[in-house]
Amino acid sequence: MGVVRDHPELALFLCLSLGYLVGKIRVGPITLGGICGTLIVALLIGTRHVSVNDDVKTVFFALFIFSLGYLAGPQFFANLNRKSLRFFALCLVELVCVLGIAFGLAKAFDLDVGTASGILAGAATESAVVGTATEAIAKLDGLSPSQISQYQGHVATAYTVCYLFGLITIVLFTSQIMPMLLRINLADASRELWEKMRGGVRGLEEDEREALPRTVGRTFLVTLADGRRIGELEASRGGAVTVEGVKRGSRVLDPAPELELILSDLVQVVGRRAAIITAGREIGPETPAVPGLDTPLATRQVAVTEKATAGSTIAQLEQTHPEFRKDGVYITDVLRNDQHLPASAETTVQRGDVLTLVGARAGLDRLVAKIGAVVKNDTTDYIYLGLGIVAGSLLGQIVVRIGDIPLSLGTGGGCLVTGLLFGWFRSRRQTFGAFPPQAANTLKDLGLAIFIACTGLTAGPQAWPLLKEYGALLPFAGIAMVLIPASISLIIGVKLLRIEKPLLIGAIAGQQCSTPAITSITQVAQSSVPLLGYTITYALSNFLLPLTGPVLVGVLGA
Repeated sequence: MGVVRDHPELALFLCLSLGYLVGKIRVGPITLGGICGTLIVALLIGTRHVSVNDDVKTVFFALFIFSLGYLAGPQFFANLNRKSLRFFALCLVELVCVLGIAFGLAKAFDLDVGTASGILAGAATESAVVGTATEAIAKLDGLSPSQISQYQGHVATAYTVCYLFGLITIVLFTSQIMPMLLRINLADASRELWEKMRGGVRGLEEDEREALPRTVGRTFLVTLADGRRIGELEASRGGAVTVEGVKRGSRVLDPAPELELILSDLVQVVGRRAAIITAGREIGPETPAVPGLDTPLATRQVAVTEKATAGSTIAQLEQTHPEFRKDGVYITDVLRNDQHLPASAETTVQRGDVLTLVGARAGLDRLVAKIGAVVKNDTTDYIYLGLGIVAGSLLGQIVVRIGDIPLSLGTGGGCLVTGLLFGWFRSRRQTFGAFPPQAANTLKDLGLAIFIACTGLTAGPQAWPLLKEYGALLPFAGIAMVLIPASISLIIGVKLLRIEKPLLIGAIAGQQCSTPAITSITQVAQSSVPLLGYTITYALSNFLLPLTGPVLVGVLGA
């Protein structure tokens, strides 16, 4: 243990590796997860008085919270509309309940500010509250350094116990008990809702691709289209097909609109699959690929930046820009806030959407220049990332006093706000500020894991005395702070908001920011439909819940 004590970097990564190993232990549908496992291991190692410099904790928490905000930003602002207002009400229920219960427990049992904050963070299963509350405690007036360290240690210990019981409660309540209370079979209800929303079309899983893609290329031998011009042939299909090449004997001809086809020409046609099949009946029999005639198609991911495009359907967009039909460019996918939408004629395009365009390179380049900009998301823009964290740190230094109560976002809250804004702004114009989702998720997970390990190591010596003092209270708080807001949300969601039941169950898991809960729910539902409700409340609560830490600390600290 002396080696670990002398080398903090060894202690940190030992906590991570052993913690994530502990987090893989499964009991029924429940796993602790890597973060809770890391905290348990860190508390145990911390009892041997192993510690890490506090600056390490601050830096990694800033990386975590900014990445969290950056990923949630586009969806958070997209959900600030009338349609999502009913889901926003569920998040308000969560906020009011957890703050009220934590404050009530603190007053009833004379809890210190650290223990109360840890109960709030753990029972709400929101790890970010640990960071925002810990920072807020360090800024309280009238506390000695030893008191600050003690209260911050209490945050980690109370969080660990309450998180464990809160996690078990939210998983079982949402996936097992709620469907019984609502008197539904979750799998059947999810399937029926999906068929209603999609007209009976099943969605694709992450590892699936369409067996019959919408945009295809085919080669035909001219037997029926003798004497027809290419422009006439394309017009007869309403611009849904484009002739990309013609081979006559050994010569490859330019497929100009006025070119007249003759018997035995080989014609390469690209377009919508249904239109290609119909066009083939007018041209002649399909042939295998012909050497020299296989014109390659390019693909571009284009962010829509043209203001006039916002609110247009794909059909209207293709009419506004005749280059689609003239140059044979097709929209094959619409990506909005990490959600793939069908590229059908009636799909509405919004500013910031990413369209996947497929077509001949020359025509594709001309069209891209008119409707948007090519998405650049291959490497992280560290200028944008650094400026965002700097701005968040500065914002967090601002202290606002309401009477005797000092309120401050702290580094965590400030970086969360700037992360949301920077992520949203990037989604509007995706020509700069790249932060690939894989990189953002890695920094988010690593940042939180290192922060939690540092917190656990510091709190280790104070864990056992706190458990002896409040041992029975912490499990009770963890269960109550899940059941009360979840039950109220269930009643409001059914009676007042009339949210579809599979979406409501997912939304309640989202208001609690519980990834294990939604994982269990989707397994029971055998469908991803509950995710549609989960993503809305998850994005809102991920921003709002971390702010409850400084609020509770400020009120109790006063």
